[in-house]
Amino acid sequence: MYEKYIEILRKDLPLGESFDIIERKLRIGGRKASIFFTDGLTDGQKTQFILNYLLTIKQGELDDIQTSQEFLEEKLPYLDSHTVPTDKGIRDACNQAEQKMYSGLSIMAVEGLDKILVMDTREYPGRSVAEPEKEKTLRGAKDGFTENFMENVSMIRRRLRDNNLIMKYFSVGEMSKTDIALAYMKDKVDSKLLERLEKEIQNLKVDSLTVGDQSLLENLLRSMGTYSRINPFPKVRYTQRPDIIAAHIAEGKIAVIVDNSPTVMLIPVGIFDFLQDVDDYYFPLITGNYFRMIRIFNFIAILFLTPVYILIIQYENMTPEILKFFVPEENFAVPILYQFLLLEVAIDALKLASLNTPESLGTSLSVIGALILGEFSINSGWFIPQTILCMAVVALASFTQPSIELSYGIKFSRILMIIGAGFFGLWGFAAGVVIAIVVLATTKTLSGESYLYPLVPFHWKALKRLTFRCPK
Repeated sequence: MYEKYIEILRKDLPLGESFDIIERKLRIGGRKASIFFTDGLTDGQKTQFILNYLLTIKQGELDDIQTSQEFLEEKLPYLDSHTVPTDKGIRDACNQAEQKMYSGLSIMAVEGLDKILVMDTREYPGRSVAEPEKEKTLRGAKDGFTENFMENVSMIRRRLRDNNLIMKYFSVGEMSKTDIALAYMKDKVDSKLLERLEKEIQNLKVDSLTVGDQSLLENLLRSMGTYSRINPFPKVRYTQRPDIIAAHIAEGKIAVIVDNSPTVMLIPVGIFDFLQDVDDYYFPLITGNYFRMIRIFNFIAILFLTPVYILIIQYENMTPEILKFFVPEENFAVPILYQFLLLEVAIDALKLASLNTPESLGTSLSVIGALILGEFSINSGWFIPQTILCMAVVALASFTQPSIELSYGIKFSRILMIIGAGFFGLWGFAAGVVIAIVVLATTKTLSGESYLYPLVPFHWKALKRLTFRCPK
């Protein structure tokens, strides 16, 4: 068996071609052995500890050991080690061993033993655990997910020390063989959704998950029949906070953890799930509800403020006296519709520019942006102060929303209403609202439920819990 394993492994692995794939030949108790590992993904101290112990085995000590399981129990006291099953043949066992080696584990074949031994010596390169930049909180935990798969799993397990918490492992991608885990509470999860999700992940046929969780999500949406190129509303919630994931798993949701990704996906979610934030729960009840009301109010403001202002300009005679101060007295060269559309694009362009700007030049970008969208743009006649103010309020209010993906769904709905109100007045605005509602009403979560649940179908208890922070 040893010769067959070694022959296949040496033929498959790029030994001598790829400098980081290494074979270390040994003699353990007089028997020939070889350890294969990936340099850079393997912890050198762990590997050296194992080698030092194995080399202390003397000639003849293995004479009574005939199986790999016996060797594992008597001569390999390393905590996390096991054998590769041979139920499907030697070829399949070698394939499994190679996959584990590329994940950072060390594999070893020993003369006279029937199976390949696997030792978990992996140590992935990665950044330290720190609070996510986008999801900072005033109080509460300051740790966040990283690109390290096992580290992310352990941060969830640390918060939910329960036998019902299950971490189901998958490997996806013919080339990438990306590690994926579904985390859920087996006594609370939707069993039908879980069964369907497991089946779809197992049947995914992709070469690699090039952009991690997003590649996985798009393939799942296609296979589950919910993919749409024109629907901007997110089907999952992304977060980098372990406390948020743990709280939702405890409520019965499923978390999808993807290796090399610092964000974890929550399934299933509707639009009301995006209105919750971790700070709502780290503060007293009245303060948490105050934060949530601000977020809901801002949600309405960023959706309707600019299209409603266009209607105020168009229907000046019908505008209430309390809002007359907001109507521009001077003439303006560029129609309000085009001013808002230009500002929508300009603000996003500045956001993209800030992402690609070195920190040392960040202040310069802020000054340039303020000049372009501030006094100079008004003095040149391109914009009026009221449109600048409206878009500034919208831009600032959008940062109160926890989900970037949802904020762009709101943005596209707002642009639709702006165009409708600009060209067709009140009826165009109403048509934009109706189209946005129809899109939301026809959107389905990955579980097949309504995206507007618990509003449609109406469920007061669930709606109250999602709209207000209620005492437990």
